[in-house]
Amino acid sequence: MPWIILFVAGLLEIVWAGAMKQSHGFTRPLPVIIMLVAMIGSFWLLALAMRHLPLGTAYMVWTGIGAVGAFAVGVTLLGEPVTMLRLAAAGLIVSGIALMRFAG
Repeated sequence: MPWIILFVAGLLEIVWAGAMKQSHGFTRPLPVIIMLVAMIGSFWLLALAMRHLPLGTAYMVWTGIGAVGAFAVGVTLLGEPVTMLRLAAAGLIVSGIALMRFAG
């Protein structure tokens, strides 16, 4: 169950990062509200997962899900460039998450 909670926390991290981008520097109220709600939920779920998972593991997986997810949102929804080097970097993060998951 802690891994599911951690995964949802990572998904909420993607939501708040995307909402932050859409807030245009905190000038649009709705994205700011979405960002704050998702942020609170993400941190709360991360804290719950950390009751059962080691700090380093939980934090690394949480940030990795957020980083790769934000990259995917940027590429698919915001038209950010896709290069082999950027894909390789995202692949290394995914590999790190998988290794961390199975390491302990």
